[in-house]
Amino acid sequence: MNTRLNKFLLSALVAVMIGFSVPGSAFAQTLEEAARQAARQYSAKVLSARTVQEGNRRVHVIKLLTKDGVVKVVRITVRDERSR
Repeated sequence: MNTRLNKFLLSALVAVMIGFSVPGSAFAQTLEEAARQAARQYSAKVLSARTVQEGNRRVHVIKLLTKDGVVKVVRITVRDERSR
């Protein structure tokens, strides 16, 4: 593999690990909140946003277009109403 691809894969892995280690209070409740949060975090434009069911949890899936022209997909777990 080339170095550029290795760096991309490593940064993607780190982003996923950070996403799973986010404290519960940082989880977005609504799809709109999740889209705004992701766009702000990556200085990007939201291309699409949807909520999917993954097992027993719901996840907001946000597709972004960065200023560099890179398409990113961000996944944010929906905060459970009972944990508030």
